Amino acid sequence: MKSDDFLSKNISNITHALESVIFAEDLCRAPGLLQGLDARVKVATVVLFVLVVGLARSLPTLGAVFILILAFGLLSKIPLGLFLKRILIFIPIFTALIAIPALFITPGDPLVTVGSRVIITEQGARTAGLLVLRVTDSLSFGILLILTTRWTDIPAALRWFRVPSLFVAVLGMTYRYIFLLLHTANSMFLARRSRTLGTFSGKENRRWLGQALGTTMAKSQQLSEEVYLAMLSRGYRDEGLAMNSLTLRRRDFLWVAFALAAASMLLWSNWL
Repeated sequence: MKSDDFLSKNISNITHALESVIFAEDLCRAPGLLQGLDARVKVATVVLFVLVVGLARSLPTLGAVFILILAFGLLSKIPLGLFLKRILIFIPIFTALIAIPALFITPGDPLVTVGSRVIITEQGARTAGLLVLRVTDSLSFGILLILTTRWTDIPAALRWFRVPSLFVAVLGMTYRYIFLLLHTANSMFLARRSRTLGTFSGKENRRWLGQALGTTMAKSQQLSEEVYLAMLSRGYRDEGLAMNSLTLRRRDFLWVAFALAAASMLLWSNWL
């Protein structure tokens, strides 16, 4: 592997990750359906729909929920390709790997047979399908929440719901400083590329990558200590404060009424 290809690929990947976050922030300001709702309402309704997904025992019901999610995304001005890419590439594939054993070990009516031996049962296929659809629907609601809500509003909504301040503080710090570490890693790749004249073998590239990871971990630990000391010097006492002011409007109450009606219909259809 050429050093230039190795560095170019990693620099491109890190830069793409940073750009995708910036684009997501732009989506939060788009004039869409979910962007105009209060963050507390969105958090509450997402939790409601996730509970509905967890209680669903019917594949058609979970399929209807996914269609509803796509409709929410389109009404919120989220590009369909971007949304499906974030959902369908990694989430169902990883879940399917976990669900595959259920196809073969769940007893029941034969669905696929080889000779006289039952390979896959109907109950096993249904169990695997339920798992994949439940995970896909649940995480899709989380992605919708993130893509349509400014990050500063999410901790404020969580604190309003009396979520422990330590959890909110850790979540906020992780979100803020993970991008700083990505930027640091990107700078390290750019610095090495600017000082590289020849090519390196794969072994040398892997050794340098290991050293870079160790350096990044050391920097992150040092940064966390410095940030914590700086917070203490400014009066931090393990209590996170949310500075955003959230206001409920008429559209928020209408959305709550719609969410309750949709959740009731989905649960009712699930028990038919």
